[in-house]
Amino acid sequence: MPKLHQIIEHHWQRPKPWLSFLLSPLSRLFGLIAARRRQRYLSGKTASEKLAVPLIIVGNIHVGGAGKTPVVAALVTELQQRGFQTGIISRGYGRQNNAVHVLTPDSTAQDAGDEPLLLYRQTGAPTAVAAKRVEAGKALLAAYPNLDLIVADDGLQHYVLARDMEIIVFPAADADRRDLDLLPNGNLREPLSRLASADAVLISGGSAHTRVPCLSENHPLFFSRLETQPIYRLGNPQQKLNPGDTANAKIIAAAGIAKPERFFNTLTGMGLKLSQTLALPDHADISQFEFPKADIIVITEKDAVKLSDRHLENVWVLPVCAIIEPDLASFVIQHLQLQPSGEREL
Repeated sequence: MPKLHQIIEHHWQRPKPWLSFLLSPLSRLFGLIAARRRQRYLSGKTASEKLAVPLIIVGNIHVGGAGKTPVVAALVTELQQRGFQTGIISRGYGRQNNAVHVLTPDSTAQDAGDEPLLLYRQTGAPTAVAAKRVEAGKALLAAYPNLDLIVADDGLQHYVLARDMEIIVFPAADADRRDLDLLPNGNLREPLSRLASADAVLISGGSAHTRVPCLSENHPLFFSRLETQPIYRLGNPQQKLNPGDTANAKIIAAAGIAKPERFFNTLTGMGLKLSQTLALPDHADISQFEFPKADIIVITEKDAVKLSDRHLENVWVLPVCAIIEPDLASFVIQHLQLQPSGEREL
């Protein structure tokens, strides 16, 4: 029998009139509380704390699965390539404790959470996590005082942390929907009108033809798509998997992400014939999972960081990167009037 949260999550995608009737009053109450809380920070009645360097929030108004983390990785990489010392902070969802942790090469997903660890390994950027992101930012600046700016992976609704710029990631799949609603009747943390207050909106999985309600034609709008890279063996990234050599292999795909069906469809599109798919809960501890017997098991990079200390010969990893158009990094630099620290000293 489906659990309550499964029923509600299915309702978010395919609304049921009787359930909407029951949940809509709760959504209106949630909206009033969320709006009042945000207004208290905007008016200064509740204090926000500012870090010593500019802070960019890359967040979403959805609950999970907006494609935010690949966008953070792409943005940070572009800023680094242009000479900016860029740090990353996050809450570190799914880790074993809430203490402040500045990542090192020895950090694990239990220390940092899967997404911050993935970002750290992909970008090499100084990264810190904490239940209170202000503490993560302060710890990061104490360890890396020469940072030019910090990018926060999520935290749009964490108003105690003052921000210099907001970028909201919005999934293209929801651009045309007219049945979106706030929690619990829908999967929105804030109303669609919140998009207009962001400095920029990025449509993940969208194109220049994608349009979103509540945005004027002049609002800064960006688009991202995921580009796959060759599948590599866990623990040996130099060894690649050729889909053409897997015709007679038993292949299983496993994913502990918000929308695993996208991962499965991607693998199928690459020519892999999947014998079985395993959709695990988002942020699931895949290190404790016993895989069925198979010749090849393909997982996401987000899951792979939890298995880096295990020797599994039949596990392979699909890496992806976000391609953002137009140039988001240039927009950020211009919007914040940034200069690399080396140039400021001249």
